Amino acid sequence: MYKKLLCCVTLAVSIFTLSACGIIDMVYLPPAEDTAQEIFEAANDAMSEKNYVRAVELYNKLRDTYPFSPYTTEAELSLADAYFLDEDYILAAETYKDYESLHPRHETVPYVLYQTGMSLMKQFHSIDKAPTELQESYEYFNRLRQSYPDSVYVQSAGEHMLACRKLMAEHELYVADVFWHMEKYGTAWRRYEYVIENFKDVPDVTAHAKEKSLAAYYHYREEQAAQTREKRQGSWKQWFTWL
Repeated sequence: MYKKLLCCVTLAVSIFTLSACGIIDMVYLPPAEDTAQEIFEAANDAMSEKNYVRAVELYNKLRDTYPFSPYTTEAELSLADAYFLDEDYILAAETYKDYESLHPRHETVPYVLYQTGMSLMKQFHSIDKAPTELQESYEYFNRLRQSYPDSVYVQSAGEHMLACRKLMAEHELYVADVFWHMEKYGTAWRRYEYVIENFKDVPDVTAHAKEKSLAAYYHYREEQAAQTREKRQGSWKQWFTWL
């Protein structure tokens, strides 16, 4: 009888101890980490739902927590796509560039070059701003055409190259027009001539630049003639004053 009672007490204590350990684990131990696959799938679900902020958070978590996971390379590219779709074109361009640096021979590089060009192009919003991003965008599209001529993105890249050139030409024309309205005809004339010489592939812009260039040059020569007359008249006035 005593042995049976001792066994029961021992069993009860064991059960209580195990239960207590379980409770302690639940309260004090950190929850198990999600696997790389679980994070990747959750991020893809967020992308499907167009919740790009959440997708960015999860792709970054996967990249930081599991840098050597087989899912990480795809997550890095998807991270750039999430920034792009969220219209954060500055971060998108930076992330695409980082991806190319890390995976220069990956089969997705043509797509990455195209998307980098698009991200840079979309950062340009007004012709009164310096076209730095447009020039860089043009260079990425050109790299794509030269390095991967058989890529499915080449035709679209070529169209965007023409769009970049047109916007750059319009910016230069805008600058020339500013000098024209300031009546700085000599400077305006030189800027119009710059457009004519450097943007022959944008004929509608250069045609307008040619018209304005002729007018600016005419006014410029008038200014020079007037200045020459003033100098001569001033010399005669000084001579008569001396007499």
